[in-house]
Amino acid sequence: MSNIENTVPDSLLDFDDDDPLGATSVSKKSLVIFFMIDTSASMRGKKMGQLNTVMEELIPEIRRVGEADTDVKIAVLTFSTDVKWMYSAPVSIEEFEWARLEASGVTSMGAAFEEISSRMSRNSFLNSPSLSFAPVIFLMTDGYPSDDYKKGLKTLQANSWYKFGLKAALGIGDEANDDVLAEFTGSPDTVVHAYTGSQLAQMIKIVAVTASQIGSKSMTLSDESNKELSEEDVFAAKQKLLGQQIQELVSQDENNTVSFDTGW
Repeated sequence: MSNIENTVPDSLLDFDDDDPLGATSVSKKSLVIFFMIDTSASMRGKKMGQLNTVMEELIPEIRRVGEADTDVKIAVLTFSTDVKWMYSAPVSIEEFEWARLEASGVTSMGAAFEEISSRMSRNSFLNSPSLSFAPVIFLMTDGYPSDDYKKGLKTLQANSWYKFGLKAALGIGDEANDDVLAEFTGSPDTVVHAYTGSQLAQMIKIVAVTASQIGSKSMTLSDESNKELSEEDVFAAKQKLLGQQIQELVSQDENNTVSFDTGW
């Protein structure tokens, strides 16, 4: 595995979306954490109530993530019948306030994939003038997509920021399809599942904090044997590390047995 230290390589410093980690200055490093949240009708009640509570608790924990010279921002995209951003642009973690969500409608996941792809650009949400870490993208849903998610995912997969970004997903309740979520993240190791309120709280915090910690670390281009690695290898190593750490932490929290969906 590559050593996750030091700085992003010079070959990634061109300022464009084909070379997405580019920047004109390295005085401040920027990290945008994207939360993609299912707010369809099946999320009503306990699921949405718990999710809102956990996200309110999570923000202070993310404020402690990263180094002093890392500018962490949050962007929240919700999807049901419509796709909406909580705020019109990413908000600094120091100023971010959670706006409680409500659930209704169907699960337009494919439309959400297309929308986040359109915003992951130097001309939109990733327009920081400083050195940028690859974004963290965290998807949460409790059901199967109601639209053509494969079409939307294909669009997203062509986005350079998505290719280099750290991706994780959380299935909520009995109806969430982990196979679909693994298509999004690229690996089942970065997919977790919650069947109870306490599990939901624990999984969100484990995934969000772990991904943010790894995402805000700089990298070298050599492994333990000092063999030079490509940029793709470096980011693959980060994604692999995320999966390993998530699975290790998740295995320590598998005690609850009462499902969210029991009696619904």
